[in-house]
Amino acid sequence: MPPPPAARAKVLHAFAEILVTQGERAATLEAVAERAHVSKGGLLYHFPSKDELTAGLAEHFGDLVTADTERMREAEAGQVDYIVRTSARADSEFELYYAAIAVLARGSHQLAARALVRAQDAWRETLADAVPDRLAARALIYICDGLAADAEVRRAAGLEQVSDGEVDGLVALAQRMANPPA
Repeated sequence: MPPPPAARAKVLHAFAEILVTQGERAATLEAVAERAHVSKGGLLYHFPSKDELTAGLAEHFGDLVTADTERMREAEAGQVDYIVRTSARADSEFELYYAAIAVLARGSHQLAARALVRAQDAWRETLADAVPDRLAARALIYICDGLAADAEVRRAAGLEQVSDGEVDGLVALAQRMANPPA
């Protein structure tokens, strides 16, 4: 996937940051343009309205999910290990966009809610080989959603992330869920 134009990428990043740190009400077009260091006209060139900005964020998030599922498929330690470990950290671009889409989804933005549903479907589909039981795969996605929410809250509160030892334990638990003894 080719990178988006620099101004467009800066605007989407600024929109995501404002959504996550200040909430949807603060994410006005003016505030986004200011945070992105672009003119309002420059913002409007790429996103003629806040609805278009939301659609752009959802589209970019979809691209990030596609790249994430590809990394999950190729993960040396396997899909289950990958999804648990990446869910336990809130320090990447992906988590910023995930959190921003979640803010919009909690509001009245069906487009954002559908983007989250598509993400969960993509992760479940990617886990299908490693977790043949569909209910166990769904439970694993929900556990990882909770783990990601905890990581985000800890990051926002300035607290330490879940320890590596705890993450190892969660991976082992998830592996047992994925492959229960016969």
